[in-house]
Amino acid sequence: MTTSPKHFLDIHKLDAKTVREILDLGLAIKNGPPDKRLEGKTLAMIFEKPSTRTRVSFEVGMKQLGGDAVMLGGKDSQLGRGETVADTARVLSRYVDAIMIRTDDPKKLIELAEYAEVPVINGLTDSSHPCQLMADIMTYEEHRGPIAGKKVAWCGDGNNMAASFIHAAGRFGFSLSLAMPSELGLSADVLEWAESEGVDFSVSESADEACSDADLVVTDTWVSMGDADADKRHKLLQPFQVNDARMALAKNDALFMHCLPAHRGEEVSASVIDGPSSVIWEEAEQNLHGQVGSHGWCFVLNEQFQQRFFNYLPDRGA
Repeated sequence: MTTSPKHFLDIHKLDAKTVREILDLGLAIKNGPPDKRLEGKTLAMIFEKPSTRTRVSFEVGMKQLGGDAVMLGGKDSQLGRGETVADTARVLSRYVDAIMIRTDDPKKLIELAEYAEVPVINGLTDSSHPCQLMADIMTYEEHRGPIAGKKVAWCGDGNNMAASFIHAAGRFGFSLSLAMPSELGLSADVLEWAESEGVDFSVSESADEACSDADLVVTDTWVSMGDADADKRHKLLQPFQVNDARMALAKNDALFMHCLPAHRGEEVSASVIDGPSSVIWEEAEQNLHGQVGSHGWCFVLNEQFQQRFFNYLPDRGA
C-alpha cells in the first residue's frame, strides 16, 4: 500500500526532531563525499514569484544529488488559471518525484500538497519562508554552535520571515524578541500558535530593546514583492533600521543576518551589512545546503522512498 507523502510546508507543521533531522541531513551532505543517489529523480519548481537564491539553490541542489529540476514560471503553467491547483498537482505527480512552489497565496501551497502524490516543499508564500529559516539556523550554528537558549532579535515588520522565525523559535528552542510597528504586526493566528506552544517570544515597538544583549540580529527588506504603500511603509519602519548603534547593544560576538535582497541605507546600514558581524553571504550559500536537506528529507525520510534511497542520519532510536 502506498503511504501519503510527507511534505515540508512549514516549520511548525513538523516536530522538533524532524526539523533537526532536515538540518543534520543538509550538513551531512554538505560536508560528506559527493553523492548522486537522486539520479533519475526530478523536482518540479513552480515560481509564481521571481527569485534568485531560491531558484538557483533548489536547482543546483537537485543536480548535486544527481537529479534534475524543471522550472515552471508564472506564465509557464495553467496553475490556478486554466485548471485547478488540485488538477495541476495530480498531473505533476505523474511526471516528477517532488514539487517545490514559490507563491503568494498559501492556500495554493495547501491545495497542492493535499492533492499531490509526491512530496511538496514550500519555497515561499506570503505567510512563511521555512527553507530560508533552515538556512539561517544552519548558518548560526556553524558559526556559534547550538542556537537553543540564544536570543534572536528581529527588526522589521510582521512579514513571512518574522512568522517563520516564531515557528523556528518554537522548534529550535531560542528566545525571539521582535521589534515592529503596531500597524505592520504579526497575524493573529501566528501569535495564537506561539502562545499555545509556549514559544519564548516578545513583541515591542523598540528596536533598541529587541537588540539589547542579542546573539543574532535579523532584518528584511521593508518593501517586498507585491507590497503597496511603499512610502508609508518606509516611514513606519525607519525607527527599526539595524545600524551600528543597534548592533552595539547586542552581544560582542553577535551575528547579523538578512535573507536578501538588501537595501543599504534603508532596513540596514552599509556599515553593518558589510561589517564584521555580517554573515549574509554564508547565509545565502546555506540556502543551497538547506535545500539539499529538504530534498533529502522529502526523498529519503518519506516512508515510501527511504528503502530505495540513501540515509545519512544515525539511528536515533524511538
